[in-house]
Amino acid sequence: MAKKNNVNSKSIEETLWQSCDKLRGSIEPSEYKHVVLGLIFLKFASDKFEIRRNELVEEGKEKYLEMKDFYNMKNVFFLEEISRWSFITKNAKQNDIALKIDTALHTVEKDNPALKGALPDNYFSRLGLDKTKLASLIDKINEINTLENGEQDIVGRVYEYFLKKFAIKEGKGKGEFYTPKTIVNLIAELIEPYKGIIYDPCCGAGGMFVQSIKFIESHSGNKQEVSIYGQEYTKTTYKLAKMNLAIRGIAANFGENDADTFNNDQHKDLKADFIMANPPFNQKDWRGTKELLDDPRWRGYDVPPKSNANYGWILNMVSKLSENGVAGFVLANGALSGGGEEYKIRRKLIENDLVEAIIIIPRNTFYTTDISVTVWILNKNKKERAAEINDKQKKYRDREREILFMDLRRWGSEYEKKFIELTADDIEKIALNYHNWQQTDFKTTYKNISEYCYSAGFDEIKENDFSLVPSKYIEFIDRDSGIDFDTEMKRIQNDFKSLLKEEKKSQAQLINAFKVLGYEL
Repeated sequence: MAKKNNVNSKSIEETLWQSCDKLRGSIEPSEYKHVVLGLIFLKFASDKFEIRRNELVEEGKEKYLEMKDFYNMKNVFFLEEISRWSFITKNAKQNDIALKIDTALHTVEKDNPALKGALPDNYFSRLGLDKTKLASLIDKINEINTLENGEQDIVGRVYEYFLKKFAIKEGKGKGEFYTPKTIVNLIAELIEPYKGIIYDPCCGAGGMFVQSIKFIESHSGNKQEVSIYGQEYTKTTYKLAKMNLAIRGIAANFGENDADTFNNDQHKDLKADFIMANPPFNQKDWRGTKELLDDPRWRGYDVPPKSNANYGWILNMVSKLSENGVAGFVLANGALSGGGEEYKIRRKLIENDLVEAIIIIPRNTFYTTDISVTVWILNKNKKERAAEINDKQKKYRDREREILFMDLRRWGSEYEKKFIELTADDIEKIALNYHNWQQTDFKTTYKNISEYCYSAGFDEIKENDFSLVPSKYIEFIDRDSGIDFDTEMKRIQNDFKSLLKEEKKSQAQLINAFKVLGYEL
């Protein structure tokens, strides 16, 4: 059984991080994260195993204690004695503890096909981690009650927190394995991945998938109604993703192995209902040894320039969308304008009515860059889309060749003194504004607001030479015009509050009308 955790559960992540980080010594975060997360996984898997083992004893099935099927049937990983946390803690002070941990992880992966390619491979022995520090690390991880309240949330929280902290620690140019949770939450709230196939062509540590499942559960959906497909190029990050989802009991298809999405597409025939992604920004020489000039993913468009992969990622996602598919992804702002092949592709995307929304994100949101970036929403069937979500029918108006621009650079709250994150309240307001704009009777629920949002028609976008830079459409206040900026911003906020009030009033009236007819919503 898991040892009772005496530390306040709200601070267990930070407490554990501080303790583990002190033990890091001379090992780089890029290496050390696999040590820590591997041990956290082993502790979690062992706690689940012991619970199931005790159940079998209570049921009088002692003869089945070492049979894998009786664990797998309950979605529990089977662990041989040498892979159990009790064995690790018992031998924590031994000189060969690093080898024992490597053996434990290897054995768990061998005994559970679902974990193939997921766990750290010979990290502990190879790194030569000081045995005293390693023993202290084991003691600290032993304090985690991974099954608090009978759920998996504690180990998931710890894992997520560590991924974020490692991304921050590794800094610019590294840490691409992690997308800030608030950005992922925003994309999920916008595209609403309730059911169907979800795909991420550059999935990093799998954060898009984790938040998608959380979105489904928070909206009373069924995670069994989604299928997850992803691909990741870096071997160690590929392992992080598989481990991240395994911890949460989420099944996913990441392909046979780590691979380059452009040169070795693991899901060539996939058609996804939802795509969520954070591709590497402005990636150069992305075609590798293959020119990919005749690749079917570019069919109907110009070939993306070899000097920058941004539009290669866009067209890869467009090619993977199902007939009614929606994609939400992050790109550097440079993709919003520019000439050459990128201009031709961007113009064609707009003419084909695929671009639905362009949203500028605040600066310092990402740990790997301090620039402002953009969330793109592509909708394969923007013109006549209808979606039944949570037994609630939503009707979408004809928005042919119309694009919603939103500027969030003044949004968000500061944390850790140098980063900005969108709050839950921010995300709720942004998503409501976007969905109001989509509605059939949008003129009663949506309004263009200076410094914030603007709905542009095709002719206006054409006049701007197919630029997707929001400042070309959203009205901005002239600071030299004599207008008091604070007063104007208060007016804008009041306008927005009025819109929210009217939306809630309309919903209440609709609910009452159904009650009169004898229906409960």
